[in-house]
Amino acid sequence: MKIVLLYGGRSAEHDVSILSAFSVLNAIYYDYYQVQLVFITKDGKWVKGPLLTEKPKNDSVLKLTWDTEDATGEIISPSTIKEENAVVFPLLHGPNGEDGTIQGFLETIDMPYIGAGVLTSACGMDKIMTKYILQAAGIPQVPYVPVLKNLWKENPKQIFEQCEGTLLYPMFVKPANMGSSVGISKAENREELQNALQEAYKYDTRAIVEQGIEAREIEVAILGNEDVRTTLAGEIVKDVAFYDYNSKYIDNQIVMQIPAEVTEDVQQKAQEFAKKAYVMLGGSGLSRCDFFLTNKNELFLNELNTMPGFTQYSMYPSLWEKMGLKYGDLIEELIQLALKRYEQRQSFLTDVK
Repeated sequence: MKIVLLYGGRSAEHDVSILSAFSVLNAIYYDYYQVQLVFITKDGKWVKGPLLTEKPKNDSVLKLTWDTEDATGEIISPSTIKEENAVVFPLLHGPNGEDGTIQGFLETIDMPYIGAGVLTSACGMDKIMTKYILQAAGIPQVPYVPVLKNLWKENPKQIFEQCEGTLLYPMFVKPANMGSSVGISKAENREELQNALQEAYKYDTRAIVEQGIEAREIEVAILGNEDVRTTLAGEIVKDVAFYDYNSKYIDNQIVMQIPAEVTEDVQQKAQEFAKKAYVMLGGSGLSRCDFFLTNKNELFLNELNTMPGFTQYSMYPSLWEKMGLKYGDLIEELIQLALKRYEQRQSFLTDVK
């Protein structure tokens, strides 16, 4: 069977995707699979690379060229990736990859793919929609205020008063559709709140302002379709006050504590809330659920990531490794879950007579 590995993408998380792709390439069982590389450039070109039958020696295999004499790839039309006996691994983070757009395309060309479907991806990517769904499910979360760019431009004073009337400083401002801490800022006063909103609007026309709290960050990995499994919670132990993009992927100023040193009650609640959120959002394949834990053992669900990172620093595969599921076996399970979901969806489609 062939795995079509989509990586790169048009979002600000383009480089993270490449890091994830190389890690996955080193873990796939090449005795059973071939891997077709398909790189999506920052400006949206689709580049078909080589077909891999063994583990690559280094990450240079991912750096495709298409406009030189010694090109390693060729520009293709996206629909040409369709073929029989293949499953797509859309290892794309952020907008135009994790938000339902690629998933909708893959549904249209009728190919099985790893991960969440269209609606789950779209809702999971959008922090505002996720908040609404979690609220309906009765899952605790920190207070928040959604802020649309056009309303902020029309009447910034009203937005400031709404935020300050609902929340206390410090506040955290995030683009509604972005991940890996891209575009997120901490605001200690109104001037910083204004600057934080301007930064968030570089990435989206919708932002969310959340109450800042003193809390630990713990995460639970989720795996499955109807039969949902969760890991014990792990903890991000930070050497910096604010765990931003550079801390995650450039400076690596973090340590992962797996499992997290928390009470049994907190572990159980984290697993319960993670599973409930996953089911409510209609998850399939995989997700990572992120929580805030206060010193009073109050647990707040922060977000559900439908395509968590697979880099060497990533929490998701590390959590499953601790549970006894090796990296290569995890990828194998994801492939099988993708095929089962595809078969199920095919069974739902009937001819209209």
